[in-house]
Amino acid sequence: MNKDFILPDIGEGIVECEVIEWKVKEGDMIEEDQIVVDVSTDKAIVEIPSMYNGRITKLHYAEGDIALVHQPLFAIEVEGEGESKLEANVAVEVTATASNTIAEDTQSALMPNSAGPIINQSPKVLTTPAVRKMAREHELDLATLVGTGKQGRVLKEDVLDYLSKDKSPAAKQIIIAEDRVEPIKGVRKIMAERMSDAVSSIPHFTYVDEVDVTELMKFRQTLKDRYATDDLKITLMPLFIKALSLAIKEFPILNSRTNDDFSELTYVASHNVGMAVDGKTGLLVPNIKNVQQLGLLDIAREVMRLTTAARSGKINPQELAGGTITISNIGALGGTAATPIINKPAVAIVALGKIQTLPRYDEQNNLVARKIMTVSWSGDHRVIDGGTIARFNNLWTRYLEKPSTMLLAMYDELVPGSR
Repeated sequence: MNKDFILPDIGEGIVECEVIEWKVKEGDMIEEDQIVVDVSTDKAIVEIPSMYNGRITKLHYAEGDIALVHQPLFAIEVEGEGESKLEANVAVEVTATASNTIAEDTQSALMPNSAGPIINQSPKVLTTPAVRKMAREHELDLATLVGTGKQGRVLKEDVLDYLSKDKSPAAKQIIIAEDRVEPIKGVRKIMAERMSDAVSSIPHFTYVDEVDVTELMKFRQTLKDRYATDDLKITLMPLFIKALSLAIKEFPILNSRTNDDFSELTYVASHNVGMAVDGKTGLLVPNIKNVQQLGLLDIAREVMRLTTAARSGKINPQELAGGTITISNIGALGGTAATPIINKPAVAIVALGKIQTLPRYDEQNNLVARKIMTVSWSGDHRVIDGGTIARFNNLWTRYLEKPSTMLLAMYDELVPGSR
């Protein structure tokens, strides 16, 4: 019998998501737990598996459509349960937003593949709306072109190849000057909305300082030599994160958040330190929960796990929720200073610049080479003043420049009052 797969609640407060890519097509046989479709929420890409063995009989949405939570996503004829008609409430109306052209193209795309390119001779050429628009602009008859896509589909490249054979200067100029338009959607759109909201509602101020990480890099190498494996990489990030948590203990206001109408300030007990990650779907900020309770190796494992997930774009939305303060390692790509935007509702964010070998004077006024990193803080000036963030940064910097002080502070976490 046919069953409708109902799109489940896949995140807190999420009521809709965009269909990114169908992994199957109508008529395909699938197995239980096989991935059927990737959808994009306002936080990340989520893989949706099948709950049954059977045959796909209906895809209720096209790629790019917005699917609704608690509504049918696809229909499946469950293996071994016989034949029956689709139920009357299969939500056909959700596909009504697609244009007739897209619907016809989708139907044609489901026909059996033919071997090799063919010439489209029917009045209705298999292609996309964007290619049709290009053909109209260049006054081309698509039926005269050879389609090199599946089932003879005429691709954009086919049109460009045809135009490139026109040796007139006008044709060449048109091809060179062609603009490319793409929709703003998915993670990029959500990021734009959130950044615009943060900038417009939070009075930012920036504080910049430099940190001598020469000793920290030696300490990191010691940890790497002792503990690093193929499954555990020791980078500087776990040290930055742990030192930040230790400094927050003495300056808890850096780990606070305000409510929407700015009538309450909450000092958050958990140090959920976010990391800005440049993933394939855009900027994501997963956070390591309860850093104040974790050791360096535990943090290193979380950094590896969350970075890998964020870069793939397939991450649990819960990993992106609840962050209290953020580190952006822009220096990994280049640049020394930045003016980062606060990840609302947090009240502070720090951007790490690239590490440079620079000349500095030691205590005996000798010129020596040191490893220097610039840090750029942005703070919510409604909550934090310049003096507070300067004192907080001084403490954080001391932990980083003298790793022994960080170890002593970590020991105090384990054995309170030991000093």
